[in-house]
Amino acid sequence: MTASLTKPLLILKVGSTHPHIAAELQDFEHWIQAGLQDPALPVTVVDPRAGQALPAQADIAGVVVTGSHSMVSDREPWSEAAAAWLRDAVAAEVPVLGICYGHQLLAHALGGKVGYHPQGIELGTVPVSLHDAAQDDPLFAGLPTQFDAQAAHRQSVRRLPDGATLLAGNDFEPHHAFRFGSRAWGVQFHPEFGEAATRAYLATLNDDAPEGAVRPTDVAASVLPRFASIVRG
Repeated sequence: MTASLTKPLLILKVGSTHPHIAAELQDFEHWIQAGLQDPALPVTVVDPRAGQALPAQADIAGVVVTGSHSMVSDREPWSEAAAAWLRDAVAAEVPVLGICYGHQLLAHALGGKVGYHPQGIELGTVPVSLHDAAQDDPLFAGLPTQFDAQAAHRQSVRRLPDGATLLAGNDFEPHHAFRFGSRAWGVQFHPEFGEAATRAYLATLNDDAPEGAVRPTDVAASVLPRFASIVRG
């Protein structure tokens, strides 16, 4: 029997997809909630860009931080406030999963360095390889050592926070996943992106992707229900 939660999972909405993509496919928070594969899990969405107040860490069961078209290195006031809140959430051992911008924001909050990737954008379906440290990681243990994932980012974590554990990377992006402490993770890839979302981003950014370039990413997608299980646990 699945344990019930009295506290909600927070989706920290720090960005939105392009309006024409949202009109067809909905937005980041909807993709994440669907990807959790847990309809009974209570979820609340807070958008700090709109001035919405972040809850007390003691009042939530966990948090997923969305992607964004903003840049962490711009250090917008709402973003810096969210980073401080995330730092406190990690200290309180709230389960945290940062995705893309959320991954970078988490690293920034904990003392890492974020900036533009010197090789430009990583976009489309890309290979990701797990490191040995992932073998006994609560979120990644048991996954294949190599899998495909959807990616769309211009910035990345250029230096991990001191004390972080590197879990995954590839030739383009060495910091595709890390853990800090025992209950906070960042993933540069997008476990919430389906093939349709990736194709839409490729088309929007005028990237002429060859046939078959966008592939299913079921292993990467499994990170979200795995995180939901950690939150319930």
